Amino acid sequence: MRPRVWQVLAALAAGLMTMSQAACGGGEEADAEGFPVGLLLPSRSVPRWEHSDRPLIEKRLKDLCPRCTVEYANAENDADRQRQQVTTMITKGVKVLILDAADTRALRSSIREAHQAGVPVVAYDRLAEGPISGFVSFDGEQVGRLQGEALVKAMGERAKSKQVVMLNGDPTSPNAAWYRKGALSAMAGKVKIGRSYDTLGWSAGNAHAHMSAAIAALGPARIGGVLAANDEMAAGAIAALKSAGVTKLPPITGQDAELDAVRRIIDGEQYMTVYKPFGKEAAAAAAMAVALGRGEDADTVATTTTDSPTTRGIPSVLLTPSMVTARTIEQTLVKDDLYTVDEICTRNLRPACQKAGLTQ
Repeated sequence: MRPRVWQVLAALAAGLMTMSQAACGGGEEADAEGFPVGLLLPSRSVPRWEHSDRPLIEKRLKDLCPRCTVEYANAENDADRQRQQVTTMITKGVKVLILDAADTRALRSSIREAHQAGVPVVAYDRLAEGPISGFVSFDGEQVGRLQGEALVKAMGERAKSKQVVMLNGDPTSPNAAWYRKGALSAMAGKVKIGRSYDTLGWSAGNAHAHMSAAIAALGPARIGGVLAANDEMAAGAIAALKSAGVTKLPPITGQDAELDAVRRIIDGEQYMTVYKPFGKEAAAAAAMAVALGRGEDADTVATTTTDSPTTRGIPSVLLTPSMVTARTIEQTLVKDDLYTVDEICTRNLRPACQKAGLTQ
């Protein structure tokens, strides 16, 4: 990655302002600039895609380009299905694709197909291989560092005598390796990794199976912490520990700030999550897609560049994640209007919410 001279947030704001101004032209100009945008997301198993990313991207596209339409498809963790979806959208005449690849390597041929058809592709959240025109995500290595640093801190003295179970993400996603690298850099020399697993589909069920295997191999008393790459996997780990009769759970990390995970953090079952402001990610992707669809350069929105295994210097926006624990929910998630206190603090959680300082 090669940072540009200008500040990231200033450049993103300027790019969004440019897109907004373009979208607010006269009626005839708006009619001329309307075009179909393809949006392809990878799965339904991780709640964020349908509940957060899709509506946020669609809303921002409509804000920036009122005459634009959105063609949507979800791959449901099936790369073959997503390849067909790409072909279908090209046939339908979309002018640009926003793609979160179900398998970043397997979609290379489809991205090449889009490129040959003159349809630029914005890689969303995961950097797919092939001739990508733009990339929008979060700093994945920083995500992993936040998880690793939090886990080491939460383990305290237990780090000397107990072991960590790593539940990494899906190996088909480059983000999984990115997160793992950051986590390992934060934990190096401070903890012992007892078991490490790659978790297909980022799913709670597969994480449950891995955690059960780790418990059987190590014994619950020797597990001092769990590095779970996202909140779904954290849920699977917690369920496995409870099934094994563990009543005092070790600190467990997560990612995505899912509502159920936030409630688990308040309840003391999960130690932390990584918050990635999806609204900013969606806004940057929409701005980049509108720029490309209008024949402009992605550099009008990008703030840095990224190299993939196949393409160098991809115009990119990489946003900064933040750590969330019980003590920081209010100044992060509530402050950003992701959730209200009432949404988080169900009746059975109200005492814990008060203890964490989370009140109306």
